[in-house]
Amino acid sequence: MTDLLAATTSMGAVTLDVADLDVVSRYYTEGVGLEVLTAGPGTVKVGRDGVASLVLRHAPALRHAPASAAGLFHTAVVFASRAALAAAVHSVASRYPRSFTGSSDHLVSEAFYFDDPEGNGVELYWDRPRAGWRRHGTAIEMATLPLDPNAFLRQHLREDGAAGGAAEVGHVHLQVGEIAAAKAFYVDVVGFETTARLGDQALFVSAGGYHHHVGMNTWRSRGAGPRTPALGLGQVAIRLPDDHAVDALQDRLRAAGVPLQHDGRELAFEDPWRNADSAVVAAAAG
Repeated sequence: MTDLLAATTSMGAVTLDVADLDVVSRYYTEGVGLEVLTAGPGTVKVGRDGVASLVLRHAPALRHAPASAAGLFHTAVVFASRAALAAAVHSVASRYPRSFTGSSDHLVSEAFYFDDPEGNGVELYWDRPRAGWRRHGTAIEMATLPLDPNAFLRQHLREDGAAGGAAEVGHVHLQVGEIAAAKAFYVDVVGFETTARLGDQALFVSAGGYHHHVGMNTWRSRGAGPRTPALGLGQVAIRLPDDHAVDALQDRLRAAGVPLQHDGRELAFEDPWRNADSAVVAAAAG
């Protein structure tokens, strides 16, 4: 039996390589309502309450990959309350109305979808309490049901339009070339558990009974091979609880023959599609 990732595993910041750092930074700060945590030459880190959600790297020499390539489907930022989600949705929809792409009730969550100015998918969502999720073993019942954004805002948006609270990456959804290969890597080697699967179209995996930390689909990317350097996804971070968990993951990767680097702080490796451009990073939290 595959060793599982620790139940307290979570997702860290997603790194995006962008052509126009100023424009994309404004989208996530003035639009989504994240804060600039750090800024340096060619890099801006945004998040809230000191927790980074995105690292934006200026990469003007890169170009966009075809829509059918492996890569990022969306980065999903989870908010602590419906009021906080409503404030973010209202803000970005007001300032960037053409970036809205849809909304859905997934039973476990309520989600709103956007594309940032460079076409990177964004999900803003709120989780329903775990006690109400319907489980069948490790599987969790999810669906894609209509969610009226205007009704949601009327019900949950505060009159002053403001709502604080935590916001961080809840999950990352990737475009991959094949679901069977994705399961072989993310479940059988990395140690996530499958929570939902839609045949050869999509796979959702998590640690600790969450609905999903990583989603993967072939809706546009069936048959895609390894990525070449391009704008978009630069790196996915997985937060592990301690060095023991990092070492255990390293042992599984080595046993499977997956190339890796471990600098004593971060463990870096690639999935079969080089989804992360250079690496998936796993590091002990703290």
